[in-house]
Amino acid sequence: MTKATSISRRKFALGSAAAIASFTAAPAIVRAAAKELRVLTWEGYAEPDWVDPFKAATGADVSVVYTGSVDEMFAKMQGSKGADFDVVAFDTSSFKRYMDGNLIQPIDLSKVANAQNIIPEFKSIDAIKRDDKQYGIPFAWGSLPLIYDATAFPTAPDSWTVMWDPQYAQQMIALDDANNSIVLAALVLGFPEPYNLTDDQFEQVKQKLIEQKKLLLTYYAGFDEGVKLFADNKLKLMFSMGEPQVAALKGKGVNAALSIPKEKAIGWLDCWVISAGAKDVDLANQWINTCLDKKVGNLLSTKKSYGNTTDAEANKSIGMTYGDRLAWLLTPENFEKRVAVWNEVKAS
Repeated sequence: MTKATSISRRKFALGSAAAIASFTAAPAIVRAAAKELRVLTWEGYAEPDWVDPFKAATGADVSVVYTGSVDEMFAKMQGSKGADFDVVAFDTSSFKRYMDGNLIQPIDLSKVANAQNIIPEFKSIDAIKRDDKQYGIPFAWGSLPLIYDATAFPTAPDSWTVMWDPQYAQQMIALDDANNSIVLAALVLGFPEPYNLTDDQFEQVKQKLIEQKKLLLTYYAGFDEGVKLFADNKLKLMFSMGEPQVAALKGKGVNAALSIPKEKAIGWLDCWVISAGAKDVDLANQWINTCLDKKVGNLLSTKKSYGNTTDAEANKSIGMTYGDRLAWLLTPENFEKRVAVWNEVKAS
């Protein structure tokens, strides 16, 4: 995930935390010495609604450090070899470098009873596993969908190829992002591994993106910029930064809607992991177990507008029923090459 997208998908999430039904918590543990769980995460992932029940059940204090980007998070973990934090939340694209750096440890699912709550499409995610061991627990998710003007499209477009259709020339905008743009073109071209391209596939992707560039009004780089360009120019189609842009456009009077095309859309999936330097692994497991309570999943969706991994009905209530139709972010084969190819597209 690029920094811009990572920040925006959280910064612009809709709603705010609200009280939910109390959890069924075990009696508080009597402590001989103070315990503390150290959490490194995104805003919205350590809310009082589940932090307080966790504290009551374990007798532990909770110290939360919020991050602004995936690179900042990795730097904090790498700086201490994971010793500064017990649990961390990041998306599937980051797992390879954390595992390669020995910064996280496998999770014993037998000690996370609420793992049984995880809904089917999130039970088997290859990116969070290595050598038959699981290093992450899926928690929250979203996508980079196709956003369209529902007045212009009474029937939702079912293919990304609509953004290569000359009849919509100068009525479309796309995200200025090297990795995500290349993944999108790879999906349109039908490549089975959009995060692991051959040299020949890179060339086809480049030509496909150059073909699209001729039809776009412009590229955009930020959440607000994309919304403003779409609304001000009465556009019809957009390769978006995430679901919250639909609500932002509706706030500007646009009859906006989203589609997950048949080729799939890019998806981000944030997972809880246990740091290699965790002081109390049992306490870390208890935190993850608390976060997998269905009430937490309900809150993530109904109050924060994220997809959740434990309450399918809550996902359904906000229209996020497409977790099985997303291409989850992975570490690309060569990020520097992707940037170089993208620069060639923009310079064409």
